[in-house]
Amino acid sequence: MKKDEKERSFLRVTDVCFEHYRKTLGIGHSCPRLSWTVTTTLLSWRQRAYQVRAYDSQCNLRGETNWVFSSQSVMLPWPFLPLRSRERLLIQVRVQGEDGKTSPWSELFPVEAGLLQPEDWKARFITPPWEEDASSPQPCPFIRREFLLTKNIACARLYITALGVYEACLNGKVVGDHVLSPGWTSYNHRLLYQTFDVTEMLRVGRNVVGAILGDGWYRGRLGFGGGRRNIYGNRLALLAQLEVVYEDGTTEVVTTDENWRVTTGPLLASDLYDGETYDARLELDGWSEPGYNDQGWERVCVLPKDLPLLEAPLGSPVRRVEFLSPVRIFTSPSGRVIVDFGQNLVGRIRLKVQGPRGHTVTLRHAEVLENGELCTRTLRTAKATDVYILRGDKEEVWEPRFTFHGFRYVEVNSWPQDLQPEDLQAVVCHSDLERTGWFECSNSLVNRFHENVVWSMRGNFLSIPTDCPQRDERLGWTGDIQLFAPTAAFLYDVCGFLLSWLWDLAQEQKDLEGVIPLVVPNVLKAPPLAVAAWGDAAVIVPWVLYEYYGDREILARQFESMRWWVDAVAEVAKEGRLWNQGFQFGDWLDPSAPPEKPHEARTDPYLIATAYFVYSTEIVARAAQVLGLQKEAL
Repeated sequence: MKKDEKERSFLRVTDVCFEHYRKTLGIGHSCPRLSWTVTTTLLSWRQRAYQVRAYDSQCNLRGETNWVFSSQSVMLPWPFLPLRSRERLLIQVRVQGEDGKTSPWSELFPVEAGLLQPEDWKARFITPPWEEDASSPQPCPFIRREFLLTKNIACARLYITALGVYEACLNGKVVGDHVLSPGWTSYNHRLLYQTFDVTEMLRVGRNVVGAILGDGWYRGRLGFGGGRRNIYGNRLALLAQLEVVYEDGTTEVVTTDENWRVTTGPLLASDLYDGETYDARLELDGWSEPGYNDQGWERVCVLPKDLPLLEAPLGSPVRRVEFLSPVRIFTSPSGRVIVDFGQNLVGRIRLKVQGPRGHTVTLRHAEVLENGELCTRTLRTAKATDVYILRGDKEEVWEPRFTFHGFRYVEVNSWPQDLQPEDLQAVVCHSDLERTGWFECSNSLVNRFHENVVWSMRGNFLSIPTDCPQRDERLGWTGDIQLFAPTAAFLYDVCGFLLSWLWDLAQEQKDLEGVIPLVVPNVLKAPPLAVAAWGDAAVIVPWVLYEYYGDREILARQFESMRWWVDAVAEVAKEGRLWNQGFQFGDWLDPSAPPEKPHEARTDPYLIATAYFVYSTEIVARAAQVLGLQKEAL
């Protein structure tokens, strides 16, 4: 065939995917379903069949299917033996069209299972031995372990999580690029762990693995009106298992146990609402490198904790996804220095500063100005303040580790020289979702409105879907995501992200005997309250995901939760099938409602409640039909 004919008949399989994962290292599925994209220049081409191959890490053929006659290329069954814990395979696909033309084999796409069984974990949770005043933020623990590797290394994996949030280190370098891992889940029901390929970070000889822990959502303050601390526990803890495979096939495993050592250092306090305080004079130079003298450190304690709670993540981690420079620096009417980043965002500030030892720089964050000054009134009790105390020997670069703020403006107090735009950078942080939808039209105001929606979503999709990123709340309100789910699914691939949250919703629902809490994870601990629109998230969000991603397993996984919610409402709405009793938010935030009573809207709240009841019932019936459960559902 001539070259130009080959180009006209281009046919390739690309982007082989597994379940809804973006990254396939350490997945929690033993039989992940396969999807792929076919790229072709052939007109009216349709797939007739496909074939799949599997290779091991040494590229030895491990399995090959016969031709499977199907036009489908999304979420197809895993065709091989189930993956074992830690098993890594390389998958290759080719397709055949109705015209008889066959594509070349695709490139190899890796997939690797994580630790799938509780018995795979040899590590134990470890915690500092000292007693703490957990009623307020405490200095963050620094934990380390030195160990010896004696042979050439073929590969190495670090499996790690924490009660709290963590930053892991190996031989003086930060492991991975995650922020605020392991993320926020309903910790009483499940805890996520992360898997990192650390092969290139290790060496023959002495090595050090370490981590810094912060309060995060586990022990930090959560909720409005002052909130509460220690909702899930009052002790931070680390769980880590480093598995090394030598070139000769033997293994070495380093686990968290009583032989690790711990101390505190420069991170004096860290809170999601209030911010972080860091004293660079207390830095522990070389603490995560071999040869550091840790004789003054204390031995950790082992903390009993159930390991069956551990799960591999379904969605993408929180990452630093963008960096913004100031658009202007100005002085407020009261003489304060304020930096404007030109855009509401969620994240924190990375600063470069040089000054005398012990000099203190304070950063206060807010979304808006009031009379030309930083407006912190809307933050309620959240301080949103970061404090950096200079070490004083050279230019210093610092970024908080275990906090985030919603802001456009930053008030900078006591900068040692004239503040320049290059001294500060806004670090945008949120769950690292793949953008899938865009909108643009001829009207600039509409385009700006659309971009505001995108930025609002980015700011509120940080580990879970939240209501706001700036004040003392930042909770997973079920009513908010029920309404926003279709927009979210248009703009980004949110399937894994929202599936993870829905699994927490189902677990919290069990605690409330069918009622959906107002926020998930349920940190308000209010009495069970069945409320329309909020509780209906249990039904509407799974259905939206099914509509957008065509995956019936989403409905199968959530169907019990969906039906349970509708049954719970049916018990309340017995008389005439009208939901006409109990508290309802109604048409929440109707502009005509009194500001101090936003639930007093013009529309009858029971009309809204009954309408949602009818709508959710219809969705459950349609889901039952998709799953072939009509008789059971009726």
